[in-house]
Amino acid sequence: MRSILERMSRVSAAPMHTLSPQQARAAYEQGAGILEVPKAQLARVEELQVPVSGGAAIPARLYAPSDETLPALVYFHGGGFTIGSVDSHDTLCRELARLAGCAVVSVGYRLAPEQRFPVAVDDSWAALQWVAGSAGELRVDASRLAVGGDSAGGTLAAVCAILARDARLPLKLQLLFYPGCAARQEAPSHLRYGHGLILEQAHIEYFFRNYIDDADRADWRFAPLNAPDVDDVAPAWFGLAECDPLVDDGIAYADKLRAAGVAVDLEIYRGVTHEFIKMGRALREARQAHADAAAALAKAFE
Repeated sequence: MRSILERMSRVSAAPMHTLSPQQARAAYEQGAGILEVPKAQLARVEELQVPVSGGAAIPARLYAPSDETLPALVYFHGGGFTIGSVDSHDTLCRELARLAGCAVVSVGYRLAPEQRFPVAVDDSWAALQWVAGSAGELRVDASRLAVGGDSAGGTLAAVCAILARDARLPLKLQLLFYPGCAARQEAPSHLRYGHGLILEQAHIEYFFRNYIDDADRADWRFAPLNAPDVDDVAPAWFGLAECDPLVDDGIAYADKLRAAGVAVDLEIYRGVTHEFIKMGRALREARQAHADAAAALAKAFE
């Protein structure tokens, strides 16, 4: 991890938080696959269009390791609600499908600042409902669905798990890689790891300025730690990075779920930073996290 950080520091690129959202997206897409594991070849990779509010449609991509009807993970990519895409998380979703033996539907929710809070939430929830309602056409098992995501996508997955509970849409698991959970960056880890380790405090502030009005930040759909009730939500698997500003908030949300009687499995991968799960070519911890997450999915789908 230290070697990766040193190499990144030698690249003379403008900090992301100084770029326009469009420039930041292009820069992220350009670097997204550099440290990924080899791209898995799967039996099915299908481009989808998901209807959302206002008569719009968003892109999604279905991955499946066989032509059989399979359980499915609905996955939301990270990127601070501002950057990232189905393409930037293509390798990761392929790997989860391969290792877990399940289908993965990766959702390209609309991004800020063009579409601000709560559009990403609404798109994600619409996509989950659409997958459940289109299960036969997609060849997925509607009785065995999970939600997942990394970073901002982990936030969306956690929120969708609460919405699914309220709508009586049963989920087998919520798979959360270092999710954002808090309204404010006040936990000690934000100070301890907020500079020089991939996700800096300036990045977080940049993303949130693009995404949400300050007055709305207490809304639980942005900050799941503020949810009034998490009883009976789906069991959760957390994969957190030790050297991540978000680690304390992730632990706090895991504790909130446990206190409500929700089954929680939490792994903290030592010595790695935010974004580490997309560095499998360089980090054994990333490959371990892929395997652990896939094992949690396979167990939940049994």
